[in-house]
Amino acid sequence: MRHDTIVKNVIASRSNAVLGLALAVSMAIAPVRGGDPPSTGGDDQWPQFRGPGGRGIATTTAAAPLRWSPTENIVWRVEIEGRGHSSPVVWNDLVFLTAAVEGEVVPGAKAPYHFRKGRDFVHPDSVGADHRHRLEVIAIDAKTGAVRWSRTAYEGLVYDDRHRVGSYASPTCATDGKTLIAYFGSEGVFAFDFAGTQLWTRDVGDIKSFGMGVGSSPILVGNLVIVQADAEDGTDSYLIALDSRNGNEVWKTSRRPVQMSWTTPTLAAAPDGSTQLLTNGFELIAGYDPASGRELWRAGGMDSNAVQMPLAANGLAIFCAGHPRKITMAVRLGASGDLTGSENIAWTYPKGTGYIPTNLLYEGYLYLTNDSGTLTCLDPATGAVVYEGGRVEAPGNVMASLLGVDGKILMVNRDGDATFVKAGPVHEVIATSSIEEPVYATPAITAGRIYLRGELHLFAIGSN
Repeated sequence: MRHDTIVKNVIASRSNAVLGLALAVSMAIAPVRGGDPPSTGGDDQWPQFRGPGGRGIATTTAAAPLRWSPTENIVWRVEIEGRGHSSPVVWNDLVFLTAAVEGEVVPGAKAPYHFRKGRDFVHPDSVGADHRHRLEVIAIDAKTGAVRWSRTAYEGLVYDDRHRVGSYASPTCATDGKTLIAYFGSEGVFAFDFAGTQLWTRDVGDIKSFGMGVGSSPILVGNLVIVQADAEDGTDSYLIALDSRNGNEVWKTSRRPVQMSWTTPTLAAAPDGSTQLLTNGFELIAGYDPASGRELWRAGGMDSNAVQMPLAANGLAIFCAGHPRKITMAVRLGASGDLTGSENIAWTYPKGTGYIPTNLLYEGYLYLTNDSGTLTCLDPATGAVVYEGGRVEAPGNVMASLLGVDGKILMVNRDGDATFVKAGPVHEVIATSSIEEPVYATPAITAGRIYLRGELHLFAIGSN
């Protein structure tokens, strides 16, 4: 068992103390017409992983700096205790992060047994389950960088190992401007108000991850918190929706036989105006009704580790994976059932994409990055190559996802080097900068600021 008795009792007592709000068994999701997926959050908000609607596109009208350094255009920086790969989430004057602080070794504590292809499996880079950890949710003043509050969501043993480069605080928070949702995999889902009061917590079960840790972030759809919890060999994989007001389960849908993934679901507008929940996966890709969890369609999956978030626009859903197989696949939305091999598979492209960073659909083009930051530009309607081999001045391994802002693409590599590339059919590097600190997390862009999480600090980059 992953929790010691004290922590189990604390979680149970908190759950029982939640104020009772009527459970919304069904909910109305306003139909979205047109080509873009539904959005969450207005202008100058960054409410979830990859911003409004998870699209990776900044809606801010204020200009962010194109260049910075440790001594130029840094409004503030704040040291963050512990380790975390979660991205900043911004709502008005607050920036939210999570972090994992490693504690002492607990003799005899260890990760659960893992099996792969019917055999015992131990990844050589698995670490962490023999330590106690403190999982923190942090609110920072966007104007000054002062920590407004920090709350311990969970403290104790963790259920499984993580990758030595990873973190137990990899999923990014989500907010609707009233409630902040933090997800830590097997250690639970936690809801806070903006003053830092914990509203509820929910244990969603043990999620085996081959000892690599979880990476899927929660999303908010109306009053639903939706989590994609794909696990190990696929036997126990599922989607779950909780009521954001009280943590009660609204629906739960099995995703068997989809094995472990680290991808976040995406909302998309179908041609009939309905909203679909898109999910990436090794064995299958699929669309669901977000109100009920009912599967709408499926197709043969990536046959590769699913880390990247699905992309969507103009009636197309685009799925990518980069290891061990590189593949990008476009699906025409609107049909139901098994679409494998049908005319609804619009096109596939067999190269150009990396392992971890989510690609970008922006201003009429699809941009792919490989693991070293080389860009490929495709026509999203046909898959035709617009350009390949778009190199940057500071190449390096990329984990942060691509973002679009003001007609430019922002790429940040693990060395902390950031590059702006002009969006459009011709590759052109505009500017290159560095915070001179490793970066694993995707930035947030809002109100003329870029919030960039380094290995040790959160940076607010701006001209004021």
